Amino acid sequence: MQFTGFIKNDFNTFHIGGLEERMEAIQQRIQPKFKVIGDILTDDLSAMIGSEMFLHIAKHARRTVNPPKDTWLAIAGNKRGYKQHPHFQVGLFDDHVFIWLAFIYELPNKTNIAKSLLKNIQTIKKTVPTDYVISLDHMKKESASMADVNLKDSLTRFRDVKKAEFLIGKHIDANDPILQDGDRFIEFVKETFETLVPIYRLAY
Repeated sequence: MQFTGFIKNDFNTFHIGGLEERMEAIQQRIQPKFKVIGDILTDDLSAMIGSEMFLHIAKHARRTVNPPKDTWLAIAGNKRGYKQHPHFQVGLFDDHVFIWLAFIYELPNKTNIAKSLLKNIQTIKKTVPTDYVISLDHMKKESASMADVNLKDSLTRFRDVKKAEFLIGKHIDANDPILQDGDRFIEFVKETFETLVPIYRLAY
């Protein structure tokens, strides 16, 4: 299978009522695409980072009632899981695609990672363009641009608040033509990840 892009129907998946019905649509419409682009991106990230990276596709296994509002693939340096490790994500809400380097609350060494990021705050500002966006909660759609966010405050909160998170990357609107061009989209994600790899290294 070749990845030809994301279409309106993929985003409409999140308007389907019922857990089973929505999960079935995610599995049929979106996960095969995640597998194709995920394999390409995992190889690329392994080369960029210099160690083997592993693809994980969200299963939403813990859900018993509420259907997922978004879905994603994650790429991490651990074969068994990704939530307890810094990881890269590509995923969809009903109105946009997100491309993240994600540090989420399950990280066992979250405090040390936050300290390292705070210590290297100037490097982050120099490395990451101002049109990149930051989120402090992977469950929410909202994000703020690097130009508008107080990076020090965000990272301090990430360090001090148990459930706080730090995600940095890009959003692409569901109507952006780049999403209908599979090759162009994959190139865009690769370039985004390439920009974020130095930040990933700071966590280690």
